[in-house]
Amino acid sequence: MTALIHPTAFVSPDASLSKDVRVGPFAVIEAGAEIGAGCEVGAHAVVHGWVKMGARNIVHPHAVLGGLPQDLGFDPATASWLEIGDDNAFREGFTAHRATKPGGSTKIGSGCYFMNNSHVAHDCSVGDKTIFANNVAIGGHVDIGKNVFMGGAVVVHQFCRVGAYAIVQGTTGINMDVLPFMLIGGRPAKHYRLNLVGLRRAGIVGDRLKLLSAAFRLLRHKKCLDELQSSEELQYLKDWLAADSKRGLHGFVELAD
Repeated sequence: MTALIHPTAFVSPDASLSKDVRVGPFAVIEAGAEIGAGCEVGAHAVVHGWVKMGARNIVHPHAVLGGLPQDLGFDPATASWLEIGDDNAFREGFTAHRATKPGGSTKIGSGCYFMNNSHVAHDCSVGDKTIFANNVAIGGHVDIGKNVFMGGAVVVHQFCRVGAYAIVQGTTGINMDVLPFMLIGGRPAKHYRLNLVGLRRAGIVGDRLKLLSAAFRLLRHKKCLDELQSSEELQYLKDWLAADSKRGLHGFVELAD
């Protein structure tokens, strides 16, 4: 089955659309865009050139993908990309910008859900199965792990990291790194406890969950994790902590053990 394109849409002859793509009224797909099988581009949505999109993504009305970075020094002639995986939903008013560096990419994984008016800035990386609630905005060069939930109106400073399976409370301002597996919130933002609901939904239970709980207590008291036995989650946490941080780490609330 060939692409089904509404007669009022503009699709450049130099765009690449796979089979079963549906394009709604007044949508715009520019030259150079690559759109995978089974995608839907809604009314008035815009897919700029330099976008590479996988299969079965749904771009809702008025979403804009692959726009110019909001960087005053950016040269629009720079060849850079927005790369998107499969099975994502981009709700009304969502925006994502391509990268600033020649040959670079802003990256969005697979299975993500971006609610109304949320934003992914240039040079960011967003992991699989992550959810942005309404009006979430992340600055340039932010790294978001997989299975992260960002509550409504969360904002993240450029160059911050948010680890996998973290949950960020709505309206929180993040200006430092957020630990994996944790719940963070407040003003200023602090780590509260493990993201128990998210971890259980992901099947991280039993001894695996107990290890993370022990790791959380050690980190809160600024102690080393080496005394703990190994697990997949604990190794990810150690590797994440060992990686380069440009912003430092948010602290912890005062809790009794």
